[in-house]
Amino acid sequence: MKIHKEGYNVLFKVIAILLIINGLLVFFSNWEITVIVSFFSLLFLFFNLRFFRVPEREFFTDKNAIISPADGEIVVIEKTREEEYFKDERIQISVFMSVWDVHINWFPISGIVRYFKYHPGKYLVARYPKSSKFNERTSVVVETSKGQQVLFRQIAGIVARRIISYVSTGARVEQSKESGFIRFGSRLDVFLPLQARINVSMNEKVKGGQTVLATWE
Repeated sequence: MKIHKEGYNVLFKVIAILLIINGLLVFFSNWEITVIVSFFSLLFLFFNLRFFRVPEREFFTDKNAIISPADGEIVVIEKTREEEYFKDERIQISVFMSVWDVHINWFPISGIVRYFKYHPGKYLVARYPKSSKFNERTSVVVETSKGQQVLFRQIAGIVARRIISYVSTGARVEQSKESGFIRFGSRLDVFLPLQARINVSMNEKVKGGQTVLATWE
C-alpha cells in the first residue's frame, strides 16, 4: 500500500504512541488486557494507513470534460447563486467524502489558476449545505485556454481539521493532477456554468480523476 506524503507525520506519531501504550501494558498489565488493546491498536493503525493510501488508478483527461476532484458520493446537484467569485447563477455539484474514501483532491480541468483564497471557519457536518459558507474552506478558480472557468471548493468537515492545498494564483495546472488533501472526512463543491451538461446523478459514487461530472456545452 502506497502512503501519501501528507500521512507521514501523522502515522509516525500514531505508531510511536501505540508502541508506548502497548509496551507499557506488556510490563504492567495482564495478558488479556494486553491482547485486547493490541488488537484495537492494530485496527486503529490499519484505519490510518488506509486513510492516507494513494490509489492505483488510470487517471482520465478530456479537455471537453469536468472531472471529479474527489472520491465520494454526490450529495448536491442544483442551480445556485455563487457569491464569492462569479456572483451569478451556477450549477453546483457537491461530493461528500466519508472517512473511508481516498482524501486526495485533483484538478477537475486544466488551465490557469485565476483565483485562490483560504477561509477560516467552523467544522459543521460537511453534508449540510451551510458548511459551504461557514466551514473552513479554500476556493480555487481555474480557467481553460478557451476562457471557461470552474470554481471548486475544499470544505472541512466535523472531523477534518486541516485542509492542504497545492494551489497558487497564476499557476498552470493539469487536469487530474493533485490539487490538495483534506484530513478525515470532508466535501468538495464544484461550480459550473449553467450550460454545462451534467453527467452524474444524486447519491452516485464517484472517483477523483476518473468520473466525468459534466461536459462543456
